[in-house]
Amino acid sequence: MTIFAAVKKNVVDFYHKILKKPVESIHNRQLRGEVLLISMVIGIWGGISAVVLKDIAYYTHQWVTRGFDFGTGYYVYLILPVIGLALTVLFTKYVVKANLSHGVSIVLQALSKRFGKLRSHNLYSSMVASLFTITFGGSMGFEAPIVLTGGAIGSFLGRKFHMNRKTLIILVGAGSSGALAGIFKAPIAATVFSLEILMIDLTMTSLIPILISAVSGASMAYFLMGNGVLFSIHLDQMYRVDNLPYYALLGIFTGFVSLYFNRTTFFIEDLMGKFKRRIDRVLVGGIVIGIIIFIFPSVYGEGYEFLRQLISGQGGNLINQSIVLSTGRISQILLLLFCIIIFKVVAMATTGASGGVGGIFAPSLFMGGVSGIFYAKMINLLPFVNVPEKNMGLVGMAGVMAGVMHAPLTGIFLVAEFTGSYQLFSPLIFTAIFSYLTISIFESHSIYTKRLAEKGELITHHKDKAVLQMMRVSKLIETNFRTINKSATLGDLVKVLSNSERNIVAVVDDENNFQGIIFMNDIRNIIFKPELYNTIRVDELMYMPEPLVTPYDTMEEVTKKFQDSGNFNLPVVKDGKYLGFVSRAQVFSQYRKLLREFSDE
Repeated sequence: MTIFAAVKKNVVDFYHKILKKPVESIHNRQLRGEVLLISMVIGIWGGISAVVLKDIAYYTHQWVTRGFDFGTGYYVYLILPVIGLALTVLFTKYVVKANLSHGVSIVLQALSKRFGKLRSHNLYSSMVASLFTITFGGSMGFEAPIVLTGGAIGSFLGRKFHMNRKTLIILVGAGSSGALAGIFKAPIAATVFSLEILMIDLTMTSLIPILISAVSGASMAYFLMGNGVLFSIHLDQMYRVDNLPYYALLGIFTGFVSLYFNRTTFFIEDLMGKFKRRIDRVLVGGIVIGIIIFIFPSVYGEGYEFLRQLISGQGGNLINQSIVLSTGRISQILLLLFCIIIFKVVAMATTGASGGVGGIFAPSLFMGGVSGIFYAKMINLLPFVNVPEKNMGLVGMAGVMAGVMHAPLTGIFLVAEFTGSYQLFSPLIFTAIFSYLTISIFESHSIYTKRLAEKGELITHHKDKAVLQMMRVSKLIETNFRTINKSATLGDLVKVLSNSERNIVAVVDDENNFQGIIFMNDIRNIIFKPELYNTIRVDELMYMPEPLVTPYDTMEEVTKKFQDSGNFNLPVVKDGKYLGFVSRAQVFSQYRKLLREFSDE
């Protein structure tokens, strides 16, 4: 055998052994080597995707804005967002033919409703669409699109290797973490993101693959982009314990900013939803965003460069970037910061509601940084108060992120990692917790989960609710119940019962419309009286049971119907047509099966 033939044989054997054979996933508390290897590949792929997206975004932004500078009053600001939104809508409508507006929500929905299955176009579509939106001025971030891309990578490889549902969900979380770690160079925060926001169960079988993917993604980012972090800012003053009350108050303040962020976003989404035609949303939304950018150029795109300048104390650039300021008086700076806080959310929400594709990571960090500086400047006007503005700006990022996403740990570790410093760890914890507690009084769900929760499509850390949402009525319908026409006689019913496996008969009409049921125990006293067989009709014996089940009911609704009625079998009806029955025993059996699968480490 030649060397070439030997190599070819080994490759073919590897292909059939690994790619063609279904990979057994995580069972019996053992981490399979295949899963860990796939997690590493997912992380590397996700990290490369993050780097490619950021690089292309940088050069595209340079090309789009070539020939004019921010703050010089160029009226091109008024048209750029319209162009970006139009390109995005054309791409999503005619190329991928799918809604890509909320990347993290799409991942959550896939975990909740489709067992972690994401469409193949998500490997690239959200990245392309976000480039059109953000580089042309859309006030959003690239993080959610890259999270969706990473989740799609995990879903794609998990399905290629025939992973079961539990492992597929873990790999989706690993992919999202790997890509997020690559864009922020923050593996710990990316891991916490999957546990806290995507709500992947905290077990060793899920944690280790996610950690491997996150570290792999961050390592690829360091390898390709160097050791620099997003916000490398020198802190002039270290953390002081006597400033803790001010950080607590900052947490409460950022909690209310987060509440404004979420409520305004939902309001604008509902408002823009009243425009039925996409072209109307693009034109109205693009013009609104353009006007805001024209007045406040700092809200253009992600806004990280402005935020770096602001936190670094470059106040001169802050004034020069707005056409509404002419002096550097503290009152005007405070007014400008307040207006940016107000209008950044409007620009961000309008971008998404008009058909733009992007995420809220960057806007929430931007809002947090601006809010922290605004808060510091305000309280420093008080006598005997001197808090460090840089520290407040950095800590404010974690505060708003914790409030908007209901994810204090993600905010804490993300800011600590992408600033390259853990010196502010205690203030970060203090502010993030107070922000989360503040918004929790008013909002029980995060900006990602509120819409899904309203539609009953949210998976949670509670295994029972998660398992119920994995179950489908259509998969549990039993069709071995006999049927009889409502015009039949008691004699006909006796013949049907003699051949029936069940003690319930469904009554239908000539077109299979459900009319009611007959319970054998209710007619036991007359079925042995032949003299009644031709005189009693079925429609005299039937009754309409309550409640009925439809194939569109969630399993939580079905279990509640079982609980409220006390019935052991409920008829399933679609548009009035009889389909079969769903039984309490079958639901319980399927529930136990899925619960064992999801609880198995």
